Amino acid sequence: MSCHRVRLADVTPQPWRNGGGVTRELLAWPQPADWLLRVSVAEISGDGPFSPFPGVERWFAVIGGAGVELGWASRATALRPGDPPLHFAGEAAPTCRLLQGPTLDLNLMHRRGPGVASMRPAHAGSRADGSLRWRALYVADEVLIDLGEQTEPLAAGTLLWAERSDFMPPALPWALQSAGRAWWLTLETR
Repeated sequence: MSCHRVRLADVTPQPWRNGGGVTRELLAWPQPADWLLRVSVAEISGDGPFSPFPGVERWFAVIGGAGVELGWASRATALRPGDPPLHFAGEAAPTCRLLQGPTLDLNLMHRRGPGVASMRPAHAGSRADGSLRWRALYVADEVLIDLGEQTEPLAAGTLLWAERSDFMPPALPWALQSAGRAWWLTLETR
């Protein structure tokens, strides 16, 4: 299983149609035009609605700035740095209100169907199993990660990811060795 790295600084920002921010798409897997998983970092600079994504499950985490309030018809949820990622249906596009200025946000989208995706905070000592179909770690701060056979530094703003085919045996687990703002993103196939 080979690892791939994508640096946020190397990805061109794409402006939103509503003018409320920009998105840097770090990965659309397995193919950009027909993705099952999509990982991006958004810079939200103004209040406004999220785009709907029918048939998609979404995870959203604030990684910089003061935070946002996401609103639906029946509820509103405030999210700040350090809060667990919020999971919601892509067709239920919330409105977004900035709490105190622009934010930087990590997004994971998964088309419903094969497998179950998730996003969770990664803390020193936490792991991602080698039997997963797809796994990634996004780091907002520089960290050290144990890749099973070696420990490597990951620069701030890096997405490290790997996939496992059905014909490969499980790989060694990954383990986060140092503290920093980081998130595990995974896909388990059924």
